[in-house]
Amino acid sequence: MKITKPVLNYSIAAALAAMAGNAAASGFALIEQSASGLGNAYAGAAASAEDASTVFFNPAGMSRLGGTQVSLTAHAIKPSAKFTPNATNAGAALQTAGGNGGDAGSTAFVPTAYIAMPLNEQANFGLGISAPFGLQTQYDANWVGRFQAIKSKIQTINVNPSLSYRVSDMVSLGAGLNYQQINGELSQAVNYSAAAFAAGGAPLLGAIGGAGIEGVSTVTGSDSKWGYNFGALFDMGDTRVGVSYRSKISYKLSGSVAFTSVPAALAASPKLANGAVTLDVTMPDSLSFSVVNKVNSQLDILADATWTGWGKFKQLDVIRSNGTLLSSTPENWKNTWRVSVGANYRYNEQWLSRFGVAYDQAPVDDQFRTARIPDANRTWLSVGGQYKVTKADAIDMGYAHLFVNGSSINQNQAATGAGVLSGNYANNVNILSAQYTHSF
Repeated sequence: MKITKPVLNYSIAAALAAMAGNAAASGFALIEQSASGLGNAYAGAAASAEDASTVFFNPAGMSRLGGTQVSLTAHAIKPSAKFTPNATNAGAALQTAGGNGGDAGSTAFVPTAYIAMPLNEQANFGLGISAPFGLQTQYDANWVGRFQAIKSKIQTINVNPSLSYRVSDMVSLGAGLNYQQINGELSQAVNYSAAAFAAGGAPLLGAIGGAGIEGVSTVTGSDSKWGYNFGALFDMGDTRVGVSYRSKISYKLSGSVAFTSVPAALAASPKLANGAVTLDVTMPDSLSFSVVNKVNSQLDILADATWTGWGKFKQLDVIRSNGTLLSSTPENWKNTWRVSVGANYRYNEQWLSRFGVAYDQAPVDDQFRTARIPDANRTWLSVGGQYKVTKADAIDMGYAHLFVNGSSINQNQAATGAGVLSGNYANNVNILSAQYTHSF
């Protein structure tokens, strides 16, 4: 069997995209910014303006809060991503096949904090600290697809100062800046046996110890950039309409690549050298349209449609400091829509229950799905509630189960030494959130 020269795939962006099957929203976005919104599957998020988390969803909503308000939320997100190989799965050349990878989903605990306060009768100031993108996936180190992915991780921290202004009793406007920091990590196995055979045939393969020789590569990178968001809220009595936009943020991640257990006979290879790398990557923009209708004193109906510009992910290249290409990863993502409906029911002044459903499109299709992007369309089913301890203190709880469509993968990377990974994914996500809100 002919083995061509491996081209190692170290895309930091793949580390980001690995969140696709595990992040609660499509792609690697985190819509989890409040427990109050989770109970409605975030239906009506840009129009609800129930608490200070409106700083994220629509800063114009601060005009409805009255007084100073603080909201603190903790989210526990447990994704599950299980791979089943099929008969055409070939593994990597000159290596043992390995297992199915276990459950690649990793539990994440995501906190958010928001504060909103009046500046005068018309203007409000708000500040949010959140994680708009993130989560982690990790396969067993000896799984069959280890030469395509082992661990992938992204973390973001977003600081979002905002202002709102009440133009009239019906119209409020809001805008904010976003200072966002991103950190990414990717690890995968490196097929030294295939690399040796491709470079020097049987003699070099024998010099490194024959078949089954492998190591691990790890890429890390980070950057910080500014973005912005703005929105408008139209209050028509029993009906509120919200429109909100969050900008794209373009990064140039700087970091390094490191290899473990490089055989002495391959130590001089420039493709296996540790060193600095960079990657240009853009976080997508989004546009939301929301409606909240007060049916009567007890019942509210909510709806939302959100567009996300994932179509910017077409081709991601990792570049060494000397300008040479370390890897090139085709993504070919597409723009997506997320639609949701929900309801609130007030039993009395203290108790309120919530319900919501949502349908969330995935940005990747079967042709381009990889082990780092096991994403698929998902349906949300959410429930939640609020208990007002006092007039100034409220506790919200929310739970959502995400039914993720089954998906297939057929990644033929035999030419790079990473083998053929073919099979199916069964995914789901569970989210539990708790929120405390205090009004001054």
